[in-house]
Amino acid sequence: MTTSYDAIVIGLGSMGSAALYHLARRGQRVLGLEQFDVPNALGSSVGVSRIIRLAYAEHPDYVPLLLRAYELWRELEALARERLLVITGGLDVGRENEETVKGSLRSCQVHNLAHDLLDAGTVKRRFPGYRLAPDMMAVYQPDGGFLMSERCVVAHTVAALDLGAEIHGRERATSWCASEAGVRVTTESGTYEARSLVVTAGPWVGELVAELAPLAIPERQVMLWAQPLRPQYFRTDSFPVFNLQAPEGRFYGLPVFGVPGFKIGKYHHRRQRVRLDALDRDCHAEDETVLREGLRRYFPDADGPTLAMKVCLFTNTSDEHFILDHHPDHPRVAIAAGFSGHGFKFCSVVGEIMADLVLEGTTRHPIDTFRLARLAKAHP
Repeated sequence: MTTSYDAIVIGLGSMGSAALYHLARRGQRVLGLEQFDVPNALGSSVGVSRIIRLAYAEHPDYVPLLLRAYELWRELEALARERLLVITGGLDVGRENEETVKGSLRSCQVHNLAHDLLDAGTVKRRFPGYRLAPDMMAVYQPDGGFLMSERCVVAHTVAALDLGAEIHGRERATSWCASEAGVRVTTESGTYEARSLVVTAGPWVGELVAELAPLAIPERQVMLWAQPLRPQYFRTDSFPVFNLQAPEGRFYGLPVFGVPGFKIGKYHHRRQRVRLDALDRDCHAEDETVLREGLRRYFPDADGPTLAMKVCLFTNTSDEHFILDHHPDHPRVAIAAGFSGHGFKFCSVVGEIMADLVLEGTTRHPIDTFRLARLAKAHP
């Protein structure tokens, strides 16, 4: 038998759980399909926490989405009765002519965000856990911090269930089709129909939307938690989150919270594009070496023993901007994909955007920068 719904969401990680919640919040009879457990540690949200920052070096167009995301995170906290967002302040670090500093300043200026431009010595005095090179500087923005990422996925999922959403875990969607009348999704267990479909399948999006297979590329990523030698320097009240551009690469990190250890990662860790059916989920000495390079150079007082390492996945576009759009051939289908290692902080507002696109056909949020057509032109 075929069961009918108002909307179906495929993939219930960070973006999908938020989309499920926002559709249920609008009174939709909604089905969520997840090929793994709900929640699980196999996608892009594993690792306890994720940075949120308002001075967005990547492009000023992200800032309006972030302002709404902050509002929605606070609403979710109230609903879940749980602390999900921790404010520490944030530092965008690099040399004066590098994009991390220039882009962060540009976003602050365009959107009139509170900020300070600090030299390396001032950073060390204010935040002694940092040891920047003398020619480095940092844009400090007080609204930066981090989200408890795994708990956020749970909170969105529970909120959706409380509103009547239906969830099928361990049920992989194998195909879908769309017509003017609606959509049909086939899984390993059954067939479901709905008026609309949201695809938020993370690294697996290319398996469900063929047009995205060459545009949203999975990449293996590793995070490390180290025991600080001076713990007082790496608490939430003394250590802002960071986004640091350096000759060794671009690092990011967070203070100790939730689990033991100072957390550090490096964007495009070892530049390992992966086949998902052959992904190496173990952590190796080579992975630790990559992260220790940044740790020892810029945060030597955190360079204690390794406490934990974890693998997660990036899904990268060629310009590292998101894909937020309708399917090019099916207006009843909306897609959120290609978050390129910096998407989690947006998932509260991305869920709202996905609900807008499938229910109203448009959204009040400025998403022109994230339309699919720009990538289709670059990869005909």
